[in-house]
Amino acid sequence: FTLLISDFQGSFSSEEADSVVKECIDNILGSDDYSQSQVNKWTASIVERCLTQLVKQGKPYKYIVTCAVMQKTGAGLHTANSCYWDTAVDGSCTVRWENRTMYCVVSVFAVAIA
Repeated sequence: FTLLISDFQGSFSSEEADSVVKECIDNILGSDDYSQSQVNKWTASIVERCLTQLVKQGKPYKYIVTCAVMQKTGAGLHTANSCYWDTAVDGSCTVRWENRTMYCVVSVFAVAIA
């Protein structure tokens, strides 16, 4: 007997999370230009709104959400993460968003509640 991830009702959907995150970023950053004085407010708002929207889905997960906003200056940015968990039910997604003046990178980690 093989349990497919798609058959498991509680499995994490990175596509759904991706959509939630993109909508949250668009609503908060929209077409704003980068402003150093706004970054703390933006990042806090993005992680709070993403977390709220993910929890509203009513799935049995603990969520961790991170957000980085960086001005476009031509500098490089590299990120990585590694997780030790049950890949059948736990999951993550990372969204890279940009406009003409900044980048925003949001990662969501979802750990199933046993």
